[in-house]
Amino acid sequence: MGVPTPIPPHSHTPPLCIFREFCYDRRVIDQDKAIRLGHPSYVWRFGQDRRLDLIRQYVPLEGARVLDVGCGIGAYVDKFRGLTAEAFGVDVDPEKLYAARLEKGLRMLAASVSEILPFPNGAFDAVLLHEVIEHVADDRQTVREAHRVVKHGGMLLVFAPNRLYLFETHGAYFGQRYVFGNIPLISYLPDSLRARFAPHVRAYRARELRALFAGLDGEIITHTQIYPGYDKIARRVPPLARFFRRVTYFLESTRLRAFGLSHFVVWRKG
Repeated sequence: MGVPTPIPPHSHTPPLCIFREFCYDRRVIDQDKAIRLGHPSYVWRFGQDRRLDLIRQYVPLEGARVLDVGCGIGAYVDKFRGLTAEAFGVDVDPEKLYAARLEKGLRMLAASVSEILPFPNGAFDAVLLHEVIEHVADDRQTVREAHRVVKHGGMLLVFAPNRLYLFETHGAYFGQRYVFGNIPLISYLPDSLRARFAPHVRAYRARELRALFAGLDGEIITHTQIYPGYDKIARRVPPLARFFRRVTYFLESTRLRAFGLSHFVVWRKG
């Protein structure tokens, strides 16, 4: 890949265009960053604990050097540090990084696009891409760059939206109007129609996600799907959340896991 072209400081470009090749406003011109970049995990709840447990099954975090790409306000960086990991985070949104430093006292953070990481080759034992590749300008380059900064034998962990999940959880556009929330069945539309309703976010079929690793040195050691934490339901109707968890977490051990909320992929670098 050639040297990226920096944006001149006074050029008329949308926010978050750090390099012309990787402009985060290219697909959707909208001043609401939450639509373009998604909402980070502001409050740590059961669902995040469950994902952290999954990560720990594949990465012994104690003493590990770990990078969270798209770290938002640093929720996972903070948890990794609590487990004695040497944790770093990058995000394209300086405001979230400032909040992470101010509220959590995190210092090992940098503003960066995911396609050009400010780290040398093989710098980390593990890299986390948690619900981020669906928002980036170039998902394939993001995966390649994460792979570059993982050491040989290290792990690249990816959580990403599942195209077979019943709901589009990032909202949708109806004409010029954006509707926030869980919108049913949009992901089941043909690609061209889905792009009209959800041009701001990707969702992946299993083969599409695995294709992002094509040509890289290593192997996928696990690829599964997981259901939600149901944390918002748990706040309002705890028995209903317990029921959903019991049923859908059982489904994760069956072929019906294919309809879960997110893919979980673990790649080991060769």
